Amino acid sequence: MAKRPTIQDLAREAGVGVATVDRVLHGRDHVRQATAERVAEAAERIGYHAAGLLQARAATRPKMRYGFVLQKPAQAFYRDFAARLERAVADHPEVEGRADILFPAHQAPDDYCDAIRRLADRCDGVAVVAPNQPQIAALLRDLRAEGKPVFTLLNDLAQGDRLGYFGTDNIKVGRIAAWMITTQLHNPGKLATFVGSSRWHGHILRETGFRSYVHEFAPKFQLLDTMVNLDTRQLTYEATLDLLERHPDLRGLYVAGGGMEGAIAALRDSRPAGRVALVVNEITPESRAALTDRYACLAMATPLAELCRRVVAAMTAAKLSGAPPPGQVFMDPVLYTPESV
Repeated sequence: MAKRPTIQDLAREAGVGVATVDRVLHGRDHVRQATAERVAEAAERIGYHAAGLLQARAATRPKMRYGFVLQKPAQAFYRDFAARLERAVADHPEVEGRADILFPAHQAPDDYCDAIRRLADRCDGVAVVAPNQPQIAALLRDLRAEGKPVFTLLNDLAQGDRLGYFGTDNIKVGRIAAWMITTQLHNPGKLATFVGSSRWHGHILRETGFRSYVHEFAPKFQLLDTMVNLDTRQLTYEATLDLLERHPDLRGLYVAGGGMEGAIAALRDSRPAGRVALVVNEITPESRAALTDRYACLAMATPLAELCRRVVAAMTAAKLSGAPPPGQVFMDPVLYTPESV
């Protein structure tokens, strides 16, 4: 009489661990669709007694298409963001998901609207990084009326029309930046800030947090007028060099949005390391190198892995169960210093 295949035999045939086979058998979480299908196929090949159940387990997950609008695909941060979104969709245990990611051709409102509408027409839900523009807010309002779940990432726009926001508390981020700079410096002096534009309210909130902390706890420091850099490296580079020429006694600089690479390059070209206390957002090869070389004293990173997992879970719940919207979901930034990179 032939020996009945065991769970160990099935695991070996499928190329997975016994624990993974057990999770598929019992319908537990954290098993990829492809893995469940591989186990089911192996069970059929070797005549495992629960092959029918495994086939049913592998076929029970619904299919979902998730749409994401990001920006600036040339930037390391957004390339990493896209990769982590794809991983979060692939790893979600309840659905067989596909991530559809678009980058607007330009930064004009119509470009964002075109990308959002295209995704909304073919996806079960959409999450966007976009500026606070009336045209974009109106589109999100229309999508909500159509029953399409839309979430915002990093920058909270269209409050009341989007289902939820996922990102950091930008007021808090700005206050952390001010705390670091003013405690890093032994003597008061001039402080400067960059924002991408007035349409990125996340940047404006960071600026507000920065200024409120200085006014409250470091009033001897002089705050210069905030500068707009359009989140670009070259403009930030040129503006930083001009700033240093006009204010040779500048002590601290906070880049509240993108373009930090330009500020880092300008400081490398014109000042010794540590002469100006620089705080930036996000950890990238450039910001990591600046911390290592002491040209930056702090980088505050969005916890992207956590953000991606949570927004994918919220999009899934909105589609499958009509779960109530999460509102604002704040995640604490990850702080990197010269001694922690």
